Amino acid sequence: MSAFIVLGAQWGDEGKGKITDYLAKNSDVVVRFQGGSNAGHTVETGGKQYKLHLIPSGILYGDKINIIGNGVVLDPKALFEEIDYLKKAYVNISPQNLIISDRAQLVMPYHKVLDGIKERSRGKKDIGTTGKGIGPCYTDKMERSGIRICDLIHQDVFEEKLRENLKVKNDIITKVYGEKPLEFDSIYNEYINYGKALEPYVKDISVEVYRNIKDGRKVLFEGAQGTLLDVDYGTYPYVTSSSTIAGGVCIGSGIGPTVITGAVGVAKAYTTRVGKGPFPTELFDETGNWLRENGHEYGVTTGRARRCGWLDLVILKTSARLSGLTSFAITKIDTLAGLEKVKVCIGYKLNGKVIDYVPASLEDLARCEPVYEEFQGWNRSIENARTYDELPGAAKKYLSKIEDFTDTKISIVSVGPGRDQTIDVSHI
Repeated sequence: MSAFIVLGAQWGDEGKGKITDYLAKNSDVVVRFQGGSNAGHTVETGGKQYKLHLIPSGILYGDKINIIGNGVVLDPKALFEEIDYLKKAYVNISPQNLIISDRAQLVMPYHKVLDGIKERSRGKKDIGTTGKGIGPCYTDKMERSGIRICDLIHQDVFEEKLRENLKVKNDIITKVYGEKPLEFDSIYNEYINYGKALEPYVKDISVEVYRNIKDGRKVLFEGAQGTLLDVDYGTYPYVTSSSTIAGGVCIGSGIGPTVITGAVGVAKAYTTRVGKGPFPTELFDETGNWLRENGHEYGVTTGRARRCGWLDLVILKTSARLSGLTSFAITKIDTLAGLEKVKVCIGYKLNGKVIDYVPASLEDLARCEPVYEEFQGWNRSIENARTYDELPGAAKKYLSKIEDFTDTKISIVSVGPGRDQTIDVSHI
């Protein structure tokens, strides 16, 4: 029995898609447990690049079952656009290899409208959302006014809920923000068609996931975003709207914690983030620009340039604690090749003391001064390395520091975007 988690250990964009795709080779089921179409997972295999947003990364294997959990907020338009995109790339998708939770909340057109309006109204205090309606959808879920997929399949229930919700949302859109109201008929007709198309894929995924685990199949849980974007433990309010840490798996997939056997945290060999908020190791010099260009640090979903900085081991240690990580998968260590010196942050100096955890207060985090340890860089390219022994000694020393500081082993080292550019350091 094996149920394993892959999640982001930084601010997202760590390479979870690639690592999930790599581990899916030896898995039977891949489950996406939170987030929505705001996620962007890139997988390269066979000389082709695939960009995924809602569908689990295991879809690129024809023999894997892929599940979208109840913790995901589902935009049906985005889903079917992604299905069409993958089918055009000759990826097989059917109800036999894709299952969607009947409890998943639906992203509605008014969620997207309100997302954009609210973000614009914040002015300079904007959060930096993707504008895809994710936050407003989760808001309705917690407010208990959300519409679930099981409601959509029952047309009379959907009609009643849509009328009630649209009245409230249109009042906000028109009376508070002075925008044009949305029309009931166009939304109703569009979503009824989505419901018919979705129905063959829909099941109780708690039952499906539990049955697969009990039957001895290997289940891999794929997270979106990253630890510091967690709604509780991230750099609030510059976070996503769901639980991105290991605890979110149980809620978003309908299984208990006792069946989970391990968790790998995916982390870049340096640090990036998108949008606003404190970033202790951020680089504003040529090295930061070099990392951005050499690492192609632009968002899959938004295209926005990512902020870049040195590796922050305080963040990784925090992630290991919050999710009970059993190992790390380190990606993009190849990007650092060519730097004469590389640094890692081993503590934050705050109020005259050095701490080794991420404080809750953004004001405190903004005042944290990184304490660095410097390492010799490595000049030669490592993108062709296929074993740990082929890595330069300086790179091995760098990796050992990560393990020692976080008290967490490294199981995977990625030296490039391709599926074959992956070194299995220890079997998970």
